[in-house]
Amino acid sequence: MPENSTEVTAAGIARLAGVGRAAVSNWRRRHPDFPRPVGGTDTSPSFALPEIEQWLRDQGKLAEVPLRERVWQQVAGHPAGAVTALIHAGCALLVVRDRPTAWLEITAVSDARMAEVLPAALDEVLTARLGPGRAVSTPTGPELLPSVPLLRGTAELAAETGARKAFEFLFVRRLDANPRQYAPTPPDLAALMAALAEPDAPRPGAAGVGRTAVRTVLDPAAGTGALLRAVGGPAALYAQEADPDLAALVALRLALHAENAAGEPAAPPADGPARGAITVRAGDTLRTDAFPRLAVDTVLCHPPFNERNWGHDELAYDPRWEYGVPARTESELAWVQHALARLREGGTAVLLMPPAAASRRSGRRIRADLLRRGALRAVIALPAGAAPPYGIPLHLWVLRKPGAGRHPAPELLVVDTAESPEASPAAGGRDRIDWTAVRATALDAWHAFDRAGGPEGEDAARTLRAPGTDRAEAPVDRPGVSRAVPVIELLDDDVDLAPARHLPSPATGGGAAELAGVRERLDDTLKLTARLTPPPAAPREPSRRTLTTVGELARSGALRLRTGTGAGGGSAPVLTEHDVLAGTAPSGAPAGAPAPGEEPLLLEPGDVVVPVLGGVTVTRVVDEATAGAVLGRNLQLLRPDPAALDPWFLAGFLRGTANNRQASSYASTATRLDARRLQLPRLPLDEQRGYGERFRALAEFEDALRTAGRLGGQLVQGLHDGLTDGTVAPE
Repeated sequence: MPENSTEVTAAGIARLAGVGRAAVSNWRRRHPDFPRPVGGTDTSPSFALPEIEQWLRDQGKLAEVPLRERVWQQVAGHPAGAVTALIHAGCALLVVRDRPTAWLEITAVSDARMAEVLPAALDEVLTARLGPGRAVSTPTGPELLPSVPLLRGTAELAAETGARKAFEFLFVRRLDANPRQYAPTPPDLAALMAALAEPDAPRPGAAGVGRTAVRTVLDPAAGTGALLRAVGGPAALYAQEADPDLAALVALRLALHAENAAGEPAAPPADGPARGAITVRAGDTLRTDAFPRLAVDTVLCHPPFNERNWGHDELAYDPRWEYGVPARTESELAWVQHALARLREGGTAVLLMPPAAASRRSGRRIRADLLRRGALRAVIALPAGAAPPYGIPLHLWVLRKPGAGRHPAPELLVVDTAESPEASPAAGGRDRIDWTAVRATALDAWHAFDRAGGPEGEDAARTLRAPGTDRAEAPVDRPGVSRAVPVIELLDDDVDLAPARHLPSPATGGGAAELAGVRERLDDTLKLTARLTPPPAAPREPSRRTLTTVGELARSGALRLRTGTGAGGGSAPVLTEHDVLAGTAPSGAPAGAPAPGEEPLLLEPGDVVVPVLGGVTVTRVVDEATAGAVLGRNLQLLRPDPAALDPWFLAGFLRGTANNRQASSYASTATRLDARRLQLPRLPLDEQRGYGERFRALAEFEDALRTAGRLGGQLVQGLHDGLTDGTVAPE
């Protein structure tokens, strides 16, 4: 085995071969020539990647390792760790993109010579991109030597996908492999926060934004860099991150995300920031601020929540606490005041906040002062699942730095995006948020409020028209969704800013007229349910039938068996596990363009979908309305040959309780269904269709029952709400 060869675990082998980890364990037991472990532990051994590749090819289990998988395995198995490997790869990709000719000359020599000459090129590019005092140190030749095969492979991957996409693939794979180590800001949420902070139409008396040729943006808790990546237009970006390794990765991610502007200075010149300037520093922002004299146009921040050890004692007399000294339990209000301290007059900050920060009594004095002085402009409630922790509906706070001689704003905008009527019916959980509706609700309300209210507090109309057009914009006040609340109403003993407290929801049924419509639809559905009720079951003696399994049918070509990933479907929606269990339309957000070498798994009419997680006997036959959607995670697809199998016959027998029980495996926390073990009888196609028609009729009856239950619940709750709020008469 070559020295410093990349090692791969059993999970990595399974990924390379496209099988489960159990298959790798079987290969180790059954094949005496399977490569021996070269590292790891007895319970988690590691193997040499070249030996594994050769063995898989010899066994006919692998034609060729995809380049992206090879590069990732080199990152994951790097002797100095995956983070070091990613930093080296990111540095090399900057040279590949900004100095392509120099890279070709450097790679034309031996590995040892390449490690010797590469540091000089890296230092030149890193200094040009990130300036002096950067978060990324130039690696030395000995440090780079184990990484040379990785760097060659990374450059090859960049030739296929581009340097930015190559690094993004490796970076995101690292995040996915270590979900507990990072708390990333989801891309859709980052885009919304950046859009809220973007300069819109000029505001009366606004100062700061527009005073410099290039917009300046700071993220004082950069995390994975998602917020600064979402900033549009020419901007100088500043970031600080407490973890030095993550700070280095963020600097490289932002540098590769920026447009190629070779030769343009990265460090701000004497007369102001340069377009595309990127300045990233490592360190604890609250204790050791890397930018104490910086005044920016925009601050975007996803701070750590519920920190007790944020520096309360040593920072008691810090000049940033202009609105009051935060309590030990109010670390989020320390971040709010830090953001305001780094803004120019009139600059805007958007922070992601836990809902408790809007109502905890320990922070009421600071919240009150933020309101009195007009610094806090909006509180926007997000649906649960928008960001970690996913079970909590987080808030966005929009702040603006007050200026000298400007009157405080008399109102606060509160918005509840989860209550928007445009929101998807399936919204309300991770991977099921209708971000298009959330974005439209938040931005429409904020832009209308910002133009109407203005920083001077003028009394403007609640519904505006876009400048130069006849199109009416969304109103600020929408029942249950958004409202401009007078500050005087908020300055009570609690100073509770939670939108739900100031946005009483309208009646669930929408008033007496709409409740009448719900009742009419319920009546029609109940009549349909009565017609679809199955006839009495005709008893008969159990018959002995020859059985087969899904696995046998797959081997014979009677059906194809695939597992969903939810990735790579372009603009097509994703059929999620929740959709299959609830019988709803595909509700998952489009997965975007497929990754290189990855084909999207699109549903076709007649496909049968079964959840991977057992314990629930449910199947779904894909119809024309669902066709074209992407198969989501934790779902298995069975695509029968119509000349051999009737899809409804297949789905009906797969749903049997006993069938599911014998095909399920049991772990400590979940039951997992192995579709290959599901059984069904061998019957001629005509007999299959007879069974299929009966199963189809049962599915229609089940759908009618589900619809009746939903309408009945809506009618009951609507009548309760109408009677209690006075919109429905008791007689």
